[in-house]
This record gives sequence, C-alpha cells and structure tokens, in this order.
Amino acid sequence: MAVKKIPATVESYLESLSEEQQKAVRHIRSAIKKNLPKGFSECIQYGMISYVVPLSFYSKGYHCDPTQPLPFLSVAAQKNAVSLYHMGMYADPALAEWFAKEYLKAVKKKPDMGKSCIRFKDPSTIPLALIGALVSKMKPSDWVKLYEKKFKK
Repeated sequence: MAVKKIPATVESYLESLSEEQQKAVRHIRSAIKKNLPKGFSECIQYGMISYVVPLSFYSKGYHCDPTQPLPFLSVAAQKNAVSLYHMGMYADPALAEWFAKEYLKAVKKKPDMGKSCIRFKDPSTIPLALIGALVSKMKPSDWVKLYEKKFKK
C-alpha cells in the first residue's frame, strides 16, 4: 500500500480534493478567514488546513508535541464529509452547546458532532454565517488561557 503524501501548502491541499469537496472547503475557509481574530496563523498541520497560535506568540507549543504550534481550528475533507475541528468547543462545553443550538436554528436539524468535530455530509447545508460567528468568539490569548487551564498540568 502506498503512503499518501500530505500536501505541504493550503493550495496543494485544496488542489488534491474533488471539485465538490474543494468548493465546500473553500467556502468554509473563506468564512473562517473573514471572521477569525487576528493572531492565528493558517498552515497545514496534521494533514489538514489549520489555524494555530504561532510559536512566536505561544512558545510552549502543543503539549502533545511542543515543537508544533498550538492547534485551534482545522478543516478537512474526508471520504463522506467535510469536517471542522474546533478545539475551543472541546475545551468549553458551553461553546459547543451554543453552537449545537444555533446550528439547529440555522439548519433545522441536529449537527453531526463529536467533541471538537462538526461533520458536514451535505455541503449545501453548511451554515457559513454560523461558522463565522463561532470562529470569531475566541482570540488567541483567550484560547491559550483556556488551553492552559484545561490541558496543561
């Protein structure tokens, strides 16, 4: 079995996707970039388009691998869905609850969610305005504070 090469850039990641996945990921990425507070950096991390707290801001890095910037948000196209990973929702159950309630209002059905993951199986139902609102709720300094409270021992 051949090892799948992980794209090195956001553009090469996008180009590796099917047309439908690429369109969905580009729309989500646009909503993120319009609403994400200043200070996060876009990169490829763990094989996904990611938004991280750069090491220049938080030099301790990610506790799982301190050489990596602190992950905050990622977007990935998978076999049957496009997924958004929001570590702030994982760390703050009230934020996850808010999102689930707002999603129900916007899409008229319950979200397909894990602890930090929201799966969008139908690209036509991706609530871009809600994603924009979600990502605007936490600045890098807020995320670092919450991260240290919840995950650093």
